[in-house]
Amino acid sequence: MLLGFIRRTAVAAASSPAAGLRQFQTAYHRSNERLSPARDQEVSYGLNLAIAGRGVIVKDKVFHNLETSELQKAGATYLDKQSGIPLHVRGDVTGRVPDVSKAQFAKLLKLVTFHLSSISCLYVQDGAICSSGECDAKVRIISDNPSAVMLLSNILWKIPDRAISHDTSPLTIYATSSISNNIKTILGSGTQYANGFAAADIERASLILCGKAFADSATVKDALTAVTAPILSARGGLPVPGWLLCFGGSIVLLFAPVEIIMSCSEIQNALLSIDCGAVISSKGSTVLFPTKAKREPKLFTKPTTVIIVSSDSTGAIASVSKLSPGQAAYHFLVGYHDGKFIPAYSRGPSPADPLALASSLFTHLKEDDTQTYLINAKHSGKYIDGKGFMELLELALSQNLPDIKTEDFRVGELKGKYRSFLSSKFGKCLPEEFCF
Repeated sequence: MLLGFIRRTAVAAASSPAAGLRQFQTAYHRSNERLSPARDQEVSYGLNLAIAGRGVIVKDKVFHNLETSELQKAGATYLDKQSGIPLHVRGDVTGRVPDVSKAQFAKLLKLVTFHLSSISCLYVQDGAICSSGECDAKVRIISDNPSAVMLLSNILWKIPDRAISHDTSPLTIYATSSISNNIKTILGSGTQYANGFAAADIERASLILCGKAFADSATVKDALTAVTAPILSARGGLPVPGWLLCFGGSIVLLFAPVEIIMSCSEIQNALLSIDCGAVISSKGSTVLFPTKAKREPKLFTKPTTVIIVSSDSTGAIASVSKLSPGQAAYHFLVGYHDGKFIPAYSRGPSPADPLALASSLFTHLKEDDTQTYLINAKHSGKYIDGKGFMELLELALSQNLPDIKTEDFRVGELKGKYRSFLSSKFGKCLPEEFCF
């Protein structure tokens, strides 16, 4: 009788996200008993039902929230780092990654959950995206591979064992190490799928990782950033593709091309997380991924300063200049870097339109009266080094900037480039406050 209910729950979850979520909430609240680590015993029916609510039927045993040492005893190892794993996202509005249709994702999910339901030993791990319990996205990993769970859990913040049972919209990661031809052919044919692939559905709050995809941390983080954005926004946060750094005892929000961040060790040393991704809310600020701190969540104060970095070798942009909220939103939207434009400084998939994101940033800056500055990462045609960048940052925070005006033909030419790009990308619908 119970098995029949579990199977009906799994079918409902695979066919209808809303029905699956309701089944999940009902099932998990019945019991959230935690499995004792590294013990060969079955977890409670409550967890089994919760997993069934995500479309996976527990065939025999499931190990829940094991520590790294326990996962290693179960056979987990650190695989060679992967890169370039194909990522397909349903709900991305930027066009930066290939799409996956609703029907394709549903078929993928059905095959993957069927596979996981046939495995005698499953590993389940819980965590969160965002370093604050005030505004985070709870995540549950369901996998057939302890190595996948070990690697994936390292990019999540730790949460109390029962925290996910009280969450209304948890994200689910399905990680399966084996890839059948049936699964690969859903997305297409080609050697690019030889080592695996990742497929995300933002509406379902689900991520599928097949093969070695779990070992490509860049792809996994891009997918998680996109899938969690609506959840974080619904909880009062503004997810932005920037970095938080601590400088002079203050929290600074930094927007910059990733190449500049990765080339300056001085900047990296000041960052609260090496990974791009921050969330600003009325209660403070957080980073998405725990790459530099302990994995216990922490809420930081709201940024007192926002720094936007562009790179222009023509001299049209001063080394450092103060911006109004409208100017800051404008330069953020353009994302100018060495003659190229990176709208909203985001290179990954996102459900947020760059213009809408820039408008939200404008509102935050205006309401909080946040000091904002523009730094040119180039001087005399060459990139400034890390020491030079930190000196410009210190100059900006001192609020003692030299009065420099560069209204000449170079500024006019750059303004023209900005207008041409924005017109082609967003039409003529920019807010009137947005300006160079």
